[in-house]
Amino acid sequence: MSNAHWLALTTLSGIGGVTARKLLDRFGDVESIFTASADDLTTIPRITAAMAGQLLAAPIEQLESELLSLNDEGIDLLTWDDDRFPDCVRALADAPMVLFVRGAIKKEDAQAVAIVGTREPSQRALEAATTLGRELAARGLTVVSGLALGVDTAAHRGAIDSDGGRTLAVLGSGIRFIHPKENTELAEEIVSNGALLSELHPNTPPRGPQLMARDRIISGLSRAVIVVEAGEKSGSLDTAARAKKQGRAVYAVPGSAGTEQLLSSGAHRLEMKSLDFDAVAEEISQYSASSPPSQSSLF
Repeated sequence: MSNAHWLALTTLSGIGGVTARKLLDRFGDVESIFTASADDLTTIPRITAAMAGQLLAAPIEQLESELLSLNDEGIDLLTWDDDRFPDCVRALADAPMVLFVRGAIKKEDAQAVAIVGTREPSQRALEAATTLGRELAARGLTVVSGLALGVDTAAHRGAIDSDGGRTLAVLGSGIRFIHPKENTELAEEIVSNGALLSELHPNTPPRGPQLMARDRIISGLSRAVIVVEAGEKSGSLDTAARAKKQGRAVYAVPGSAGTEQLLSSGAHRLEMKSLDFDAVAEEISQYSASSPPSQSSLF
């Protein structure tokens, strides 16, 4: 059962997406990695004798049982071998090997925009995030965010409030460990209107490095990232930096230290009072990492 082999691969410390690709290039498929000899495994850079031993001793049958339990809870495991795994994320140099999912990722979610910002927003920023989530979702864009308090919550809510709007929440914890707890109810609503996603084992509690690492998935899922409000050292700026590195578009709402910093670095300006939502949605939907949009005068 290949999914059990994928799960085994993710549980081994020191094996990330880059090493996994090297293993797959060498052995052809994920099952063959686990039937290779220790000597062959250690020819792969970063695979030590101890790691090879752990690979060959992986409890595959036990992991198969765990996958059945996850399935009973409505938690799916998507791998690089799965057609449902988002192509835009699989293509990332540091792509996660698996995504645990509650809800459903659909083909139309390829048309996505990330909306992120501070956990302690002003009223103006809350209203902007809600409006952006609602109006862009109404125009067919899936809203991606991180389920955090503040701007993330407002963006998810805005999308849900839009008739037929979809939203994806990328967690910095396992799916069984909703963080923050205040958003447990919102998480259930998102499952009905999109999906919860995490690269982490479902029982994993949130930690700082994981919350930062999920930023690459938030931006990776999206054609563009909108930062609504942020401080000078906000995590949202990390999401914007990853988006830029991935070739995504970056937009910012003026009025905060972080967003002014992004605008001075070339981000597209979104003036909420005069925003043409149809034009913005059209520009984002046509954007691809290989063909960045020209600087427009829409805003």
